[in-house]
Amino acid sequence: MVLLRRVIGDALRARRQGQHRTLREVSTAANVSLGYLSEIERGQKEASSELLAAICDALGARLSEVLSDVSNTLSLAEGMEGVLTPVGPSVPEQQKVDGGDVQVSVRQDSPLKATLRTTRKRGRDMIYAA
Repeated sequence: MVLLRRVIGDALRARRQGQHRTLREVSTAANVSLGYLSEIERGQKEASSELLAAICDALGARLSEVLSDVSNTLSLAEGMEGVLTPVGPSVPEQQKVDGGDVQVSVRQDSPLKATLRTTRKRGRDMIYAA
């Protein structure tokens, strides 16, 4: 099962790392604690829409751009057998889907836990989110 908060966190982390910025720099600019921003990026906390907007602003990105990245990742994940549905015994342990600018791979850790890894291509740069 893919959690929306994890995919949002992955997208935010990918943007921050793509800019070679630290958690401290972005947390200060967004006026959010470093620990809380870290929890959001790791998918442990769900950010409010106001907080997401502040983080996006601190990253110099529009909220719609980040949510579009999230939507693209979820769209690819939906097409992968067993990712958004309960796992059956015939589901492979690892799957990959290439959607042009986004590549998604999923490793099934247990029947209720999957690790989603996205790779985004932006021009020549590769931005990785785990």
